[in-house]
Amino acid sequence: MTTDLPQGPRAMRIVYLHQYFNTRDAASSIRSYEMARRLVARGHEVHMVTTARDPQHAFPGWRVEKVDGIRVHRTFVPYSNRLSHRQRLSAFATFAARAGARARRLRGDVVFASSTPLTIALPARWALLGRSTPLVFEVRDLWPEVPIALGVLRNPVARTLAWGLQRFAYARADHIVALSPDMAAGVVARGYPSSHVTVIPNSADLDLFTATPEEGRQLRESFDWLGTRPLAVYCGTLGRVNDVGYVVRLAREALSSRPEYRFLIMGDGAERELVRRRAAEAGVLDRNLFLLAPRPKTEIGQVYAAATVCLSTVAPVEALWANSANKVFDAFAAGRPVAINHRGWQADLLEESGAGVVLDPHDAGAALRTLSTLMDRPEQARAAGRAARRLATDVFARDLHAQQLAAVLESVGPRRTRRPSFRAESGT
Repeated sequence: MTTDLPQGPRAMRIVYLHQYFNTRDAASSIRSYEMARRLVARGHEVHMVTTARDPQHAFPGWRVEKVDGIRVHRTFVPYSNRLSHRQRLSAFATFAARAGARARRLRGDVVFASSTPLTIALPARWALLGRSTPLVFEVRDLWPEVPIALGVLRNPVARTLAWGLQRFAYARADHIVALSPDMAAGVVARGYPSSHVTVIPNSADLDLFTATPEEGRQLRESFDWLGTRPLAVYCGTLGRVNDVGYVVRLAREALSSRPEYRFLIMGDGAERELVRRRAAEAGVLDRNLFLLAPRPKTEIGQVYAAATVCLSTVAPVEALWANSANKVFDAFAAGRPVAINHRGWQADLLEESGAGVVLDPHDAGAALRTLSTLMDRPEQARAAGRAARRLATDVFARDLHAQQLAAVLESVGPRRTRRPSFRAESGT
């Protein structure tokens, strides 16, 4: 794997805090890996402070390994999407306590802290205590707005603490990176100056999605339930935020009116068994809807090459419209049309570019009719796929975004300007 990034003006030691660092062997987000290795290629020394999460490979203390030039510091903190809210908070707190001391000893020229979880602000601030080291804070989701909107944070005291943590995170940051325009607007609405916010969305990894049509056909032929039938694919997490039950509702609607359609859900998460149960109750499981285990990023390209349409869904909560879903940019890289079930910046993007469609979040019948404009019309699907690929290469290519991130980190590094004033707005 190579990059074409130019060398930076001065090599820096970057302490990169991200609790959930993954390489391409994983099925989860690889943003921090892809960005970090490009920063290394640019001439910087990158120390990734993160966790090991597999209970079968527990260890005490810290382990350090080099991954494509990145110095990866891992401490064992078990975590999965299946944990309860209380267990997740415990995992966040454990990592924050350990990572702060580790990051402080590394003495970086700049600290880059990526949330979620928002508790990543705690080790970041500890690493900087009493020092003038600049901090860049990355907002991957609008927290605590999202858990409050979902009803996860109901206790008034917990909400007050969460809003306080958000203010604590933003107040010391020299710059904020937001993963969508809507997230950036949310940050600015809390009193942070817009001049110090940069939008760098999730990205299209073009070299990961090079599977040929023939490879797509081979995968189709490996499933006797698929063959040449139209296929809608959801690849990603099965959690409360994602509302993958929406795909079940689409499949149930299609069973009578579009029996040739096939729906594939490939992923894992807290609601996997719930999705399976609902699919069985709806009479669609293993008839027109199929549930498979997640695959690593290196294998997803062939799955997308077999897809007619790629799906991205969220629960019907407006706070989730700001999301920057990896699966959307994977679909762009694969040159596949995208169907989402929410409004916001991604809906505007699909409609303006012609790279996909926006489905009704509440009416499965109306949603299926919209989806059929791609599933039943190969020429229209191919045109949308070409538009998606243009977005991938011209707007969302990983190398383009990595250059943006490098520019932000270098601008606040040894020659950083005065830290912005932050006027915190109270949470509601």
